[in-house]
Amino acid sequence: MKFLFDLFPIILFFVAFKFAGIYAATAVAIAATFAQVAWLKLRGKKVEPMLWVTLGIIVVFGGATLIFKDETFIKWKPTVLYWLFAVVLVAAQVGFGKNLIRSMMSAQVAMPDFAWTRLNWSWALFFALMGVLNLYVAYNYSTDTWVSFKLFGGMGLMFAFVIAQAVYLARFVQEKDSAQP
Repeated sequence: MKFLFDLFPIILFFVAFKFAGIYAATAVAIAATFAQVAWLKLRGKKVEPMLWVTLGIIVVFGGATLIFKDETFIKWKPTVLYWLFAVVLVAAQVGFGKNLIRSMMSAQVAMPDFAWTRLNWSWALFFALMGVLNLYVAYNYSTDTWVSFKLFGGMGLMFAFVIAQAVYLARFVQEKDSAQP
């Protein structure tokens, strides 16, 4: 359900684009992201920092798209988000000695330090490359192709990457004892 909740704005963006074009789709994506935050707040749940960042970026880039009637801004939004994730992962590791992937997942799995480090660096590289790939598609193909890539290509590559990571890391993962706090 969380996965579908996270995909909610992207799916609505895709549907709105198919029926009403890029500007309507952009407005829908902004509204859908606000709705996600409002839904979590109304239910008394914590809004994750990633969702706050996503909201800020969609408001800025989506707003610029609507104000200037230029779809270039919304096409840059995924790249900015991907590159921000990559920079945060690298900066935390290099600048602060903190592995954010480990911080998020270590309660569920135990792995040797080198495996956590590889996982962190591979995610940073993946996000950096996804940002480049988004720009390639945005500037070399039609907006219709870019919108389809944004939903199907981006999610497909993410899914394939997660599967590849799982296969690689399976030999290092030791499930934590569920009796531990």
